Amino acid sequence: MFSSVEDIKLQQLALPKSDVTVSRAELAEWKQRIFVYQSRVRSERSPQQPTLFDLALSTADTTIAADGIDPFSLPPQNTEFWRWKAYDPGCAALYFVIDHELPIVLYVGETVKSNQRWKGEHDCKRYLQQYVSAHRPHQLPVAVNIGFWPKAPQDTRPRQQLESALIDKWRSPFNKENWSFWGTPFVGGKLP
Repeated sequence: MFSSVEDIKLQQLALPKSDVTVSRAELAEWKQRIFVYQSRVRSERSPQQPTLFDLALSTADTTIAADGIDPFSLPPQNTEFWRWKAYDPGCAALYFVIDHELPIVLYVGETVKSNQRWKGEHDCKRYLQQYVSAHRPHQLPVAVNIGFWPKAPQDTRPRQQLESALIDKWRSPFNKENWSFWGTPFVGGKLP
């Protein structure tokens, strides 16, 4: 399995060309706006550590819990991890798709089985393919991977509440909740 950012970059070289037409300047500016926003979020993080129980979380609790998760500190995995044989049963988790080149959080998700989440159809896989492929004509570096936070609540509702708080916090551009903030040609829309 690929584990380093360099391995991930090499693996992504083989992706097909993008149908997305975006100029080098537009792509760089779009990423920079997200980077500036998320950098501010990182620097303003609350120092509180969350305690997650298998109980329903209040809105205040999910905000506190979301503040205790740093997606950039999670061990990166190749986004094609689901193709390899799973050696563990997986666990309830939150996951973050990150372009470590800048770095920016592109997508936040949740799953009950971390080792099986991306098997089959998942819209984010298509967005990522378009995103990575859009970099190639401009020879821009990109290093997309996925990181799992395995301490998510086992119960679905609290896990989804925490996912929602993280989507809101990071304004991850591939989550539909944030499309109006960033616009994105990678999900069929346009840059603002």
